[in-house]
Amino acid sequence: MKFLDVRTDFAFKKVFGSEDSKPRLISFLNAVLDFADGCEIIDLKIIDPYNIPKLKGMKDTFVDVKAQLADKTTVIIEMQVLNHPGFEKRVLYNAAKNYSMQLVKGERFDLLKPVIALNIVNFEMFEDSKQMISAFKMINKHDFTDYSDDIELIFIELRKFTKTLEQCEGIQDDWLFFVKNAGDMTKMPKNLPPQVNSAYEVSNEAGMTTEELELQYKKKEWIAIQTGSLVMAEQIGEARGELKGKEFGAI
Repeated sequence: MKFLDVRTDFAFKKVFGSEDSKPRLISFLNAVLDFADGCEIIDLKIIDPYNIPKLKGMKDTFVDVKAQLADKTTVIIEMQVLNHPGFEKRVLYNAAKNYSMQLVKGERFDLLKPVIALNIVNFEMFEDSKQMISAFKMINKHDFTDYSDDIELIFIELRKFTKTLEQCEGIQDDWLFFVKNAGDMTKMPKNLPPQVNSAYEVSNEAGMTTEELELQYKKKEWIAIQTGSLVMAEQIGEARGELKGKEFGAI
């Protein structure tokens, strides 16, 4: 048995952005977002659902799944495999764009609904913090009172999730373990919540079409090439730095 690596855009959108994935997405969001008791998501609408021909043209290392909650809050869920300059600004820009695009000319500003940008990243963003999930919103920098909850940026750093399957406690751990490790699993874990179990089932390669498997393979290959290029660039930079240091030391 082999499962898709959910950290790739194709697999992530297949699991969370397909027509039948609404129960899975509700379960996942309720597990990782900090809602007050009684305010959990009970319904949502997936916008721009998974579509193979559309995904085929993608050359980026991210894809977003967009959903609208029952209270009209927009949630943008993005899986980001590789870091790049300006990533943090792009996240803010994307959230602000989705916020501002709600209104057409002449409409009232009080009609604006909140936007949550949930970013799952396969690298460390905040090296000085041990927190795996970081949430940001607009507050007064002196006394930390809220200005607005209308735009919230949330980051989940998968590299900071280090639990084994046996160490997982609760549905949040089950979901994060799935997202990070499904691609390395060879059998279905037991005693999972129904929607997490469903995520493993839909990502089982045995149920994939030839077209889907080919797309997944090509995407993983492309990401591996990009990752290798970044490593090589770092090694070349370090070697040049050492050479310059020796040159200065010899003067």
